[in-house]
Amino acid sequence: MDADLPGLFARDERWMAEALKEARAAAARGEVPVGAVVVRDGRIVGRGANQVEQLQDPTAHAEILAIGAAAGQGESWRLDDATLYVTLEPCTMCCGAVLLARVGRLVYGAPDPRAGAVHSTARLLEGNPYRHGLEVVGGVAAAACGELLSGFFQARRG
Repeated sequence: MDADLPGLFARDERWMAEALKEARAAAARGEVPVGAVVVRDGRIVGRGANQVEQLQDPTAHAEILAIGAAAGQGESWRLDDATLYVTLEPCTMCCGAVLLARVGRLVYGAPDPRAGAVHSTARLLEGNPYRHGLEVVGGVAAAACGELLSGFFQARRG
């Protein structure tokens, strides 16, 4: 086993906990509870939580908002040295944003069997036309991320 893997896993769990905070904030506003953070050099440079209903904007996904916030920090819009943490496997649109922003690493929590385009319904990030390095890690805090989503939709149906 790589000596750094336990440390990397602990960092991933830490940042996913921050993405979960964003997801909980989205749920509190009646939004589908998906949250995201962009981390560069050990600090959060972008945050996002779903705001589709609030903004009446179908593109206001957590990933898009977090990427936009990170790119607007005055540094390069290229996020090749950053990690995007998101609580749910990204959809087709968000995979496109990940590629266009040149995100260096993507870490997601729960799989999305209905619309996830990283592994579940498609493998869009494998066809990276920009050929920049992109590492993908799925399943970090998947149970907590999935439970938040399941509880949200159960409450809506109940």
